[in-house]
Amino acid sequence: MNEVRIDKWMWATRIFKTRTVAAEACRKNRISIGGVSVKPSRMIRVGDVLQIRRPPVTFSFRVLALTENRMDAKRVPLYLENITPPDQYELLEMNKISGFADRARGLGRPTKKERRELEQFTDFSEPEDRELETDADEGI
Repeated sequence: MNEVRIDKWMWATRIFKTRTVAAEACRKNRISIGGVSVKPSRMIRVGDVLQIRRPPVTFSFRVLALTENRMDAKRVPLYLENITPPDQYELLEMNKISGFADRARGLGRPTKKERRELEQFTDFSEPEDRELETDADEGI
C-alpha cells in the first residue's frame, strides 16, 4: 500500500471521529498539504505533512505509515508524528483561559450583567404610577 485517501487515513488515525467529518473538513478547506487545500479523495504518502485548521489552532502531523483501518489509540503514534509548534498550543491555552472575553458585543446571548442593564434600561414605570393607574380605572 503506497497511497491512501486522506479522509480514510485521518479517520483511521483518530484525528477525526468519523470519516464524514474528515471529508467535510477537507471540503471546507481546513486540511492542507504543503499549503495547498486538498479534497477528501487526495492520496497521501509516507512523509507528507498535513496541516489541520481547527480554529484558533493549526495542528501539523507527519505521516509515518499508511492504514485504512481504524485502530486503537495506543497504536496511533506508529502512524503519525505530531509536529505542531508550541506557539499553537499556547494560543489554544490562552483561548481556553479567556473564555467569552473575546466575544464581540451584541453577539450571542447577553451576559448576566448585560441582561440586568437591559432590564433596568427598559423598566420605565415606577411603582407609584402603577397605583394611580389602578385607582383611576376603578373610578370609571
